[in-house]
Amino acid sequence: MAGSSRTTLELIAHDIRSRENVGSIFRTGEFLGVRKLWLTGYTPAPPDPRIHKVSLGAEQTLPWEKVADILDVIRRLKRRKVRVIGLELTGGATDLATYRPSAGSAVLLGNEVTGVPPSILSLCDDVVMITRSGKKESLNVSVAAGIACWSLLN
Repeated sequence: MAGSSRTTLELIAHDIRSRENVGSIFRTGEFLGVRKLWLTGYTPAPPDPRIHKVSLGAEQTLPWEKVADILDVIRRLKRRKVRVIGLELTGGATDLATYRPSAGSAVLLGNEVTGVPPSILSLCDDVVMITRSGKKESLNVSVAAGIACWSLLN
């Protein structure tokens, strides 16, 4: 159960285009016990009827903050000793199944098409990936967020 986990987890949704994906990230994050959701770049933020429809009101119970500058969020997290973990399919990434998070962690999610930009990924303390078994090269960002949150919190 996430509530009994020693890890506290925050999410950073950077440059997410789809309001429905944002709503799903809110709902899943709230369900799994994420501490806070950061909406950065051009990621849409509440109030928004499309976010609300998918989140089923989770944007009212999961703490969140809209900050345009991702670098500001990363600096703030690191000052608090929160380890920033990029979720990206890239060479050198650690398999999520074997990764052990620190007590305070934040998962960085990137754009649905382009992912996390390399310049921002280089600022992460760690990079993890969800190992695939099928032929598709990627997951929907909200599905990937759910898998990562569950894995890191349990």
